[in-house]
Amino acid sequence: MSDVKQLYEQRLARYQAAIALEPVDRIPLAPGSNYLAEIYGGITKQEVLYDTEKWLQSELKFCRDYPAVDTVRNSRFYGPLLDVMGCVSYKLPGRDLAPNTQYQFVEKEYMLADEYDEFIANPTRFLINKALPRLLSEVARSGDPVTFGTAMYKAGLAQSVHGAHLRRRTVELEEKCGVPQPMGGACLAPMDALSDSLRDLRGVMRDMRRQPDKVLAACEALVPEMANLGLATGDPLKRWPIFIPTHKPMFLSPKEYDQFYWPSFKKLLEILVGAGHKVRVYLEGGQNAHIHHYQELPKGSVLCDIDNGVDIHKSKELINGHQCLAGGLPDSLLILGTPDKVRERVKHLCETIGREPGYVMSGGCNIPYDTKPENMKALCEAIEEFGWVDRSLTGKLKVKTPPAGTRPEPKRITDWEEKKAALGPIMGDENLIKNLWNQYENMAYAFWWQWIL
Repeated sequence: MSDVKQLYEQRLARYQAAIALEPVDRIPLAPGSNYLAEIYGGITKQEVLYDTEKWLQSELKFCRDYPAVDTVRNSRFYGPLLDVMGCVSYKLPGRDLAPNTQYQFVEKEYMLADEYDEFIANPTRFLINKALPRLLSEVARSGDPVTFGTAMYKAGLAQSVHGAHLRRRTVELEEKCGVPQPMGGACLAPMDALSDSLRDLRGVMRDMRRQPDKVLAACEALVPEMANLGLATGDPLKRWPIFIPTHKPMFLSPKEYDQFYWPSFKKLLEILVGAGHKVRVYLEGGQNAHIHHYQELPKGSVLCDIDNGVDIHKSKELINGHQCLAGGLPDSLLILGTPDKVRERVKHLCETIGREPGYVMSGGCNIPYDTKPENMKALCEAIEEFGWVDRSLTGKLKVKTPPAGTRPEPKRITDWEEKKAALGPIMGDENLIKNLWNQYENMAYAFWWQWIL
């Protein structure tokens, strides 16, 4: 086995062991999002979204310069894909914003307050017929077959180009630097799916009071859709977790969370975990009031990222060692602090919550763009000095073979039997045609739902 391959397996096994609450040789330094790595090669935020080659080279340079980092997350955005579909829910650097400005999400009501019944009856049909024409300007032009057809063709090409680049990136990070991913694939908690890109925060907060039963029914209807999206985009080998950012819990009281957010979210998590996947959840904002709920899920199945401004020691106490935690390094420290202060904080985290299984060193869900290189260096040196837990395990941790689990049947817009009836008698091997038909149907279904992310 080559040294790089051995390093890759060592890092991945360390990361997997931490998530599963098992002993590790060293505390993993595995941030879910590493924005510094994206621009480390001196590129702009616009180039991250539009020039995939520069983005890759920037991350490779970062990995070589900071070998203590165990994982590097891939960006899910590709500017040309958003452009050809006319996506209005994001403002992008270099297009709508200055080239070095972070992208921005535009929250609006893409679903109206009186449309719940139609949405609940058939979420996918509503999404394509009502919500996406408001969210994607090219879908709104579906009455013009030439323009719409051209946009869809370009979108397919852009999706293929981006997918090919992500596959190449995964391979190059593995084979050149020995670095795995921290997560793969994504979906949203049903309440976030409803409130982010459909009703928006103001709309859903009004609905919770005016028509709470509709909100609950819509969240229930979104459970299988989000599960399908997460499983369709997740790593088929289950090497790393599925990603779920949680956006709205910080605005909800414990009573509101318990009523509107957690029941459908728990069902979603149970489906993903039941299919054999781990899940990495960003607990954005202050969520210590809600974190105890993760004890209701199988032990060691969820990696909870603790955001800035939250006492990670209190989070550890509330989760009661039931799930793995990541975080503890404030953005303010990485951006404005000194190497000595970074070293002091890393030492403290390693000597407290890092002594027990179930901890991943990270920032508040990310390593920010503006992290000082000298602070990143201090972080890596400190984790190598203080982060070792049991050196006897080095080289002995093994990459896990995940359980098969029970995966729901992938969702499709047009079932094979319907297509078969339209084709008429099949003269050859039906399964040869059917399997590929279903494969592309599965991909198309996930394509439409990805736009609410």
